[in-house]
Amino acid sequence: MSDEKIQVAGTSEDPAPQTEAAGDGGKKKKKKKGGPGSDLYSWLQALSFAMVLLVVLFTFFGRIIGVFGTSMEPTLHEGDMLLLQCAGYEPKQGDVVVLHKDFGEITSPVVKRIIALEGQSVEIDYSTSTVYVDGVALEEPYILQEPEGPNMVLPSNEKEHGTYWEVPEGCVFVMGDHRNHSSDSRNEGLGPVDTRYIIGKALYVIAPLNAIRAID
Repeated sequence: MSDEKIQVAGTSEDPAPQTEAAGDGGKKKKKKKGGPGSDLYSWLQALSFAMVLLVVLFTFFGRIIGVFGTSMEPTLHEGDMLLLQCAGYEPKQGDVVVLHKDFGEITSPVVKRIIALEGQSVEIDYSTSTVYVDGVALEEPYILQEPEGPNMVLPSNEKEHGTYWEVPEGCVFVMGDHRNHSSDSRNEGLGPVDTRYIIGKALYVIAPLNAIRAID
């Protein structure tokens, strides 16, 4: 005998035969699950998850901070919003960083560029607007090119008249890209900065929309 099951119409054990509607080609129509309400719920769930993820990332790994002033022009401009890398950052020469150390009238975070690391020496020749690190002149295409006059003049503030520094252990020497309008490590009140004052490295400009870009 065959193993094929035999259906008996009218029994309680097997469902009654179904009759297909004429013209459906013998295919059963599938019911559409859910509706606009379920789609909205799924979308809200995804949005909530993304927001929680962003909060966690910014809390433990990054931070957003705004730029005030013109000391980093032309690299950064007042009003730019920066995305920072905070966790796991190790300072490197050339990085743009945000640090917070009060000096003089400055009591808020500032944005500067790392010029030299611990153990290195920095020398400035104002007559040629040149910065030397360990005796080697830096190539600095990022600094603001003044339309008239030198790109770096001796500051009027006597506390910024130094021309030679040796960077202590655990510190970095920082300067602004707008050399004639920047209070930085040349200022005796700041000097070489302990790396513990660094909040993070500036990775991207994320606002305004027409300025979104990676930071070099």
